Amino acid sequence: MEYLDFELPIKELEEQLAKCESLGKESNVDVTATHNQIQQKLEDTKKNIYQNLSAWQRVQLSRHPDRPYTLDYIKALCGDTFLELFGDRGVKDDKAMIGGLGKIGDQSFMIIGQQKGTNTKTRQYRNFGMANPEGYRKALRLMRMAEKFGIPVVTLIDTPGAYPGLEAEERGQGEAIARNIFEMFRIQVPIITIIIGEGASGGALGIGVGDKVFMLENTWYSVISPESCSSILWRSWEHKERAAEALKLTSFDMKQNNLVDDIIPEPLGGAHYDRETTFNTVKEYILSSYAMLSKIPMERLRAERIEKYSKMGVFNE
Repeated sequence: MEYLDFELPIKELEEQLAKCESLGKESNVDVTATHNQIQQKLEDTKKNIYQNLSAWQRVQLSRHPDRPYTLDYIKALCGDTFLELFGDRGVKDDKAMIGGLGKIGDQSFMIIGQQKGTNTKTRQYRNFGMANPEGYRKALRLMRMAEKFGIPVVTLIDTPGAYPGLEAEERGQGEAIARNIFEMFRIQVPIITIIIGEGASGGALGIGVGDKVFMLENTWYSVISPESCSSILWRSWEHKERAAEALKLTSFDMKQNNLVDDIIPEPLGGAHYDRETTFNTVKEYILSSYAMLSKIPMERLRAERIEKYSKMGVFNE
């Protein structure tokens, strides 16, 4: 288990607890009272830290290396029923964008999402979860396929942004993202979107138009990352914590501003502390949302989708 800077008090108490348990096993000394005392202090410390997280600390948790990624969710939700589909039928297959058919419970879904790597080699292979234009075109191809066969769509967002390289711009990065946003309003099947990690800029919006949009508790969703915002405003990354607060990018900020429909709770400490609970909670949200959306006539669902996004940013003084 890796610990972030603000989690170091937890690390120290867990090490003390492990030493106490080891001492009790290796000797005849009764350490029950000490063990219970440390255990209680550990629980209190966890609650104090995780219930009072700053915006920047939630950004750090969303990037935790032990946090489950898109393929982890797909494996947990679909098991062996997932069939990955490849290619945009134009340039190539983008490894940063995963997509395919799978069953969650008894219902088939087209599942699409960005995939980060788990080590240096796979991060390079997946381009750190930053999709090229062909990734977004693959996603749109799969959504149209789902529409053709009446299969609902689930998108899982976890990206630091679309790939900003020269070759991506040459192949139409901006157009590909804009096309996806436009076409997702017209797709005639229910779309459920979940931010499972980072939701940065157009890279997230390219698969982010949904009838229901959820954020896991310790994720963020914004037009720009705190570091990039800090570098633009203050010419330095040193003010990233201040930028994170100003951007109002946490799940609670987004829910308060009516930009997402609901917050999916995470286990104390984050999704990586109890993956099974996280997967089960996400599964419940997907199935309950689909049960509700499937009862709405398609023309009305599309109209409500458009109206939902049209209202964003509108306010009265």
